[in-house]
Amino acid sequence: MATLGKALEFDEAKLHAFLEKAVADMGAAIHATLVIVGDKLGLYKAMAGAGWLTSGELAARTGTAERYVREWLNANAASGYVTYDPETGRFQLPSEQAFALTVQDLPGAFHVIASCFKDEPKITQAFRTGEGVGWHEHDAGLFFGTERFFRPNYESNLVSAWIPALDGVREKLTAGATVADVGCGHGASTMIMAKAFPKSRFYGFDYHSGSIEYARHVAGRDGLMDQVTFEVASAKSYPANGGYDLVTFFDCLHDMGDPVGAARHVLSTLKPGGVWMIVEPFANNRPEENHNPVGRVYYSASTMICTPASLAQEVGAGLGAQAGEERIRGVVTSAGFTGFRRAAETPFNLVFEARP
Repeated sequence: MATLGKALEFDEAKLHAFLEKAVADMGAAIHATLVIVGDKLGLYKAMAGAGWLTSGELAARTGTAERYVREWLNANAASGYVTYDPETGRFQLPSEQAFALTVQDLPGAFHVIASCFKDEPKITQAFRTGEGVGWHEHDAGLFFGTERFFRPNYESNLVSAWIPALDGVREKLTAGATVADVGCGHGASTMIMAKAFPKSRFYGFDYHSGSIEYARHVAGRDGLMDQVTFEVASAKSYPANGGYDLVTFFDCLHDMGDPVGAARHVLSTLKPGGVWMIVEPFANNRPEENHNPVGRVYYSASTMICTPASLAQEVGAGLGAQAGEERIRGVVTSAGFTGFRRAAETPFNLVFEARP
């Protein structure tokens, strides 16, 4: 047992164990910047399926400088992202890493992380004042990184598992239904559903005008403008358009300043027999049950993004990204919904079905 000054006593073995963890965190944090570099320069994509490459060969493939690429490769090898053969001096991107980095679009998460560093001064000041920081006040990397991070999960689960888990909803969408996707951001979830259910009509709403403008651009590019409409509107004021068979909130209810008010508005815009699908980050009800690697990511993101967004709005409920099922149920039932159940889940998401 060692003593620092007069008051602080500590176990040196525990101190060394913590410092080892901190060093690992330092490496992870600074390596995050190299993931973004590799993403922007196409280094991972050039390595995917290419076998063993020298730094010179990778540099030639990507039009980059060999000396930088060599250092980048060694950093990725030390991080376990690529493998290294000391006998040949070559590097390889294993197929599993290649899938995560180039197909599942994992680098999107690192762009979100980078935006958090850029926005740190605003969040630090918010700690002092208690004021919020709106979604629109963040670095633009957050908007594009969020779409890239969430899109693969939606592509893998939304049409194949989540919608079928809702009673009778897939059949309605197949026949032709009207859907509101609230808090749609860049519209990834909206357009995934539109492509899967061409007879249905979709409306994407978000208060962030820049995101809506981008969503319109993508919808036009993909030939979806006759089926999808994107409008700037908040969760408490989006137009009813005659009522919706399905309203969806993807990973956004906890960001809202007045989630109960938003839920009441949803209730007022549903057709008879309509359904509200709420997708939220996976969380258990007790904080200690979320003190794990997934919870670590979500609590950190919630501190930097989700909670400040809610505190910047009216009411400022500040649910946070780890609200859990009990608190979401409380929001939904307080608004007047009588039916609420967990319809599906993944290691990263909870999917709820709410009915009037």
